[in-house]
Amino acid sequence: MKFNIVMVVSMALCAAIGLWGVFDPDAMTAAAQALVNYSLTALDWFYLLLCTFFFVFMIVIGFSRYGDIKLGGDDEVPEFSTGSWVAMLFAAGMGSGLLFWGVAEPIYHFMSPPGMEGETPAAARQSFVITNFHWGFHAWSIYGCCALVIAYATFRLGLPSMISTPILVGFKNIFGPRTLKSIGSTADILAVVAVIFGLAGSLAMGTLMVRSGMSSVFGTDNSSTTISFAILAALTVCFLLSASTGVDKGIKILSNINMIVAIVILLVVLFGGPTAYLFQVFVNSIGDYLIQFIPLSFKIYSYQPPASWNWFHGWTLTYLIWWLAWGPFVGIFIARISRGRTIREFVIFVVGVPTIVSMLWFAAFGGAAIHIELFGGGGLAEKVFADVSAALFAFFEYFPATAVLNFLTVCLIFIFLVTSADSGTFVISMMTSKGDLNPAVRVKLTWGLIITAITVGTLATGSVSVAKAMAITGAIPFTVIVILQMAGFVRLIREDPQVRKPRTKVRDVGDDAPERASA
Repeated sequence: MKFNIVMVVSMALCAAIGLWGVFDPDAMTAAAQALVNYSLTALDWFYLLLCTFFFVFMIVIGFSRYGDIKLGGDDEVPEFSTGSWVAMLFAAGMGSGLLFWGVAEPIYHFMSPPGMEGETPAAARQSFVITNFHWGFHAWSIYGCCALVIAYATFRLGLPSMISTPILVGFKNIFGPRTLKSIGSTADILAVVAVIFGLAGSLAMGTLMVRSGMSSVFGTDNSSTTISFAILAALTVCFLLSASTGVDKGIKILSNINMIVAIVILLVVLFGGPTAYLFQVFVNSIGDYLIQFIPLSFKIYSYQPPASWNWFHGWTLTYLIWWLAWGPFVGIFIARISRGRTIREFVIFVVGVPTIVSMLWFAAFGGAAIHIELFGGGGLAEKVFADVSAALFAFFEYFPATAVLNFLTVCLIFIFLVTSADSGTFVISMMTSKGDLNPAVRVKLTWGLIITAITVGTLATGSVSVAKAMAITGAIPFTVIVILQMAGFVRLIREDPQVRKPRTKVRDVGDDAPERASA
């Protein structure tokens, strides 16, 4: 069997980190937070510019002459229905995050917005602008760029589905073979590490939320580390069983279930709460987001008091790097399920549709939460600040059928986590199996256990901030790889046969005027 350097180095590195997290979780998390804090302080301008560029790039590539190019053969049809495709996008990209922050984030920004007084109607309006900026076009453009470069190389050019592929092919005439091979292997290894850390942080946050839900539904101890580890153990068994099936079975079925249950809960909130007010919030938030989109895309709060600058680092910049951390995982997964789509269709459904749906979600959950604070009895904000992982369950106390909603939500979060872990394990296995679209079960099981070990270390702290730091740690070195990928992709797509086809000259209606006149 040929030596697989990506598999060996990635597994050794991640296994070492996993053991570190199990035996000395405090030291591991301290190191992760130190790296994150340094990057947020020194490179804030770079990350904001880069993520804004991703959005511009997606719009240009989608609505230019390149938009008609298919991610596959010219006559190829999509592998999955549009409904299943969108469901898998959400399940892999943001599913559990929307549940975790749907109530909490708008409340946070309503109570303490940067540069303005909190707990006012103006602060309520601004809270949705900020939340939508964090979860909207920028986030999905990062995913879109990471996915597009892989999908084009894999399905249009028939190359391995690897992070390094656009770099190896795009720069083959610039770097020597040995240098290029080293860059490619480094890119794949960094991608694996980024995915592992991103998954570990997100699974830790999701596990804490399930624990809070179980406390609301079954009355269990909401501070028990033992319960957290039991939840993680059940989660591990479920996602390893699902991972052993494949994309067209386990992940697809779970994603469709997720979407149905999420829609049911969303409808309950929309029509069980102040319905007219929530739709007003949704419409207002669209306009406010679009109006402030460009200023926020370049706003670092350099001239604001230190509190606003720290807020920018702790929220906006953390989110942007967090999406970058998930970029290689979600990117390869979205690429895997997008075969047969045109680039224009890809941009619309990967960047546009999820942004609108996310805005509706926050308008419903965040809008109802702020309505309670402004016009109701209040008291929800205190519960959110006391335990952010329990925010959604505290919110459901203001609705009828609270027990049913709590139970459905616990099930939904758990399934979302299973789907995310399943998808991540699948992607890591692909990346360490030289781009095999159907990696071996034993490889998926091995990586699943490593992910669980690192999550154990993160869970041992019981802190959401630590989980967030772990989730974004892997993105910091991976940023350079994304830039190289996009540069290689641009070099490749300019040579696409469909783009290089000679255009038929449109004949001017006056070209034959002399002939007609002489006739």
